[in-house]
Amino acid sequence: MMIKKFILTGCLFISFFAAAQDYKLVWEDDFEKCTINKKNWTIEVDGYGGGNRELQYYRKQNIRIEKEPVTGEKCLVITAKTQNFKGKPATSGRITTQYKKTFKYGKIEARIKLPKTADGLWPAFWMLGVDKNEVDWPKCGEIDILEMGNKKGIDNGTQDRYFNGACHWGESWNGGSYPNKGIPTTNDYSLQEDFHTYTLIWTQDSIIMYLDIDKFPNAKPYFQMPIVGENLPNQTSLYFRKPFYIIFNLAVGGTFPQIYDINQISALANGNAKMYIDYVRVYQKR
Repeated sequence: MMIKKFILTGCLFISFFAAAQDYKLVWEDDFEKCTINKKNWTIEVDGYGGGNRELQYYRKQNIRIEKEPVTGEKCLVITAKTQNFKGKPATSGRITTQYKKTFKYGKIEARIKLPKTADGLWPAFWMLGVDKNEVDWPKCGEIDILEMGNKKGIDNGTQDRYFNGACHWGESWNGGSYPNKGIPTTNDYSLQEDFHTYTLIWTQDSIIMYLDIDKFPNAKPYFQMPIVGENLPNQTSLYFRKPFYIIFNLAVGGTFPQIYDINQISALANGNAKMYIDYVRVYQKR
């Protein structure tokens, strides 16, 4: 098993051996090649707006492998920009392992450097159930490991520290009255100045999420939810005991920040914004 990073070597060394005792690495992409691995990823192209009134058009040109300028690390980079394209005032990127790689349970983590969301950007690291196209949303189930840019963070002036984990499920949209659980956190330090690790621990009995456990192995989770029930409608057991696929995207505006005017997206006022994904890894129990 390879550990790519050696920053804060002592902490990572401990994290590596702790993980090795319980988990084995079953899949990873560290984006060290010059092009995106098509066996792992599909780049989405659409202007749907995610059903959330988002302002961007997702394009292939907004996703590429680049070096992060401070560390020099090769990363998957999603770029959001003000750009009129096919009726949308902005472009950005969304990339997914749908049809390529799916996972059921395990430790799923990514090391990410978020852009300054300011007012209007909505970066996310999340998962959807493999049956999304057959049963639609929210019946497929959704696990949001990281979301940032919520209106409450904007209102409180804590955009760089306010983030959340969430789960969504249920038989139908039902006018927005479907079952869901979201837990917001105002972190002690900025999450938009450097790389941070976001980790999902998913078993048949629970969904638990952690921030920076590579640096702080004893960190408390920022999200916890039991998976219980008898596989009946609206019980978590029916929606979160099946394979899911991974998604990274950088949305512009929409219902999460509650900004629907490109002129109010202050994060893009001085140019493009970039989300850097250093790696994504999936471990499963030995």
